[in-house]
Amino acid sequence: MHSEYKKERPTTHLIYNIIMRHTIFALAAFLIFATRVDAQNRKLSVHAVCFYNLENLFDTTHDKDKIDYDFLPDGSYHWDENKYTNKLNNMARTLCDLGTDKVPYGASIVGVVEVENDHVLDDLMAVPCMKQRGYKYIHYEGPDKRGVDCALIYNPKAFKVEKSFHKLYVFEHGDTAQKTRPFLCVQGKLAGDNLTILVCHLPSRGHDNIYREDGARQARAITDSIRQADPSQHIMVMGDMNDDPDNTSMAKFLGARRKMKDVGEGDFFNPWWDILRSKGQGTLAYQGGWNLFDQIVCSRNMLDLKDTKEYKELTLYGYHIFKRDYLLQQEGKYKGTPKRTHAGGVWLNGFSDHLPTVTYIVKEVP
Repeated sequence: MHSEYKKERPTTHLIYNIIMRHTIFALAAFLIFATRVDAQNRKLSVHAVCFYNLENLFDTTHDKDKIDYDFLPDGSYHWDENKYTNKLNNMARTLCDLGTDKVPYGASIVGVVEVENDHVLDDLMAVPCMKQRGYKYIHYEGPDKRGVDCALIYNPKAFKVEKSFHKLYVFEHGDTAQKTRPFLCVQGKLAGDNLTILVCHLPSRGHDNIYREDGARQARAITDSIRQADPSQHIMVMGDMNDDPDNTSMAKFLGARRKMKDVGEGDFFNPWWDILRSKGQGTLAYQGGWNLFDQIVCSRNMLDLKDTKEYKELTLYGYHIFKRDYLLQQEGKYKGTPKRTHAGGVWLNGFSDHLPTVTYIVKEVP
């Protein structure tokens, strides 16, 4: 599951650069994982937990039994090593920028979807900024017929992984020939507290609503089971839900509420509901409007429900859609919308048709 790298013998010049880089690394690691001070002059450990749909991170070779032919050199996208390398660099640039608005050393955890296999994740981890951070990943090969899966990228200096598994999506309405992405569950410790991350990629809108509703119901069953077995777990469900926050799948079957005061035991708080409906902001554009499919929701024990601001355990502190000019079209009909890899059959050397989402989680440092 984790990338391994071959080490080359450094030259004298490289040794100097390595020493300097390691010095900067140590300072940055000290700064990030523990040192924000609030109005009461308390030290807070601050962590960015993020989600990003990488939009078809494919390599250039065929995977057996997968329909990946568009992403071959002779496929419809003429997907060659140059395009693949550019895609890796673009994805790494975004991933390394996530969370840096508030946390100098970037994200502690990033859930991702639309990755083809371990090979593309190994190559992604080897891009210099990712390698310098020391990011690792967790990924299980799934049955999706296109060959795309969910994965979790994390900084092991911040998030200490203890357990991971994936659980197949179960088609409950007779569509046994259809394949889709399993749920990826990763459990570990963040700032010393138990944290469960569930990464989802629910069926596309090419399928009836009931399939996403089934997916949300199954996600809720997983989190209910985890919470009942260990009430100390803080739980975050994230993913490309292919539905907006107020659609039935999220609002009813997952139980992701718009207001903190409405979050009951086993429910979740969905901050993206107000972002979409009150602020009109989204993560993907369609027919002149915005959708917000890329959501991160938090369990009740991660909320400051009484506005006490004690932060004695992992607490949701902030959230936003991650925007940079380089992620957006800068001119033309689609100005201001996500700059994707391809559009209209033309390679744009873009990023993704989705924008990432970022949450900030804090805990008081003793």
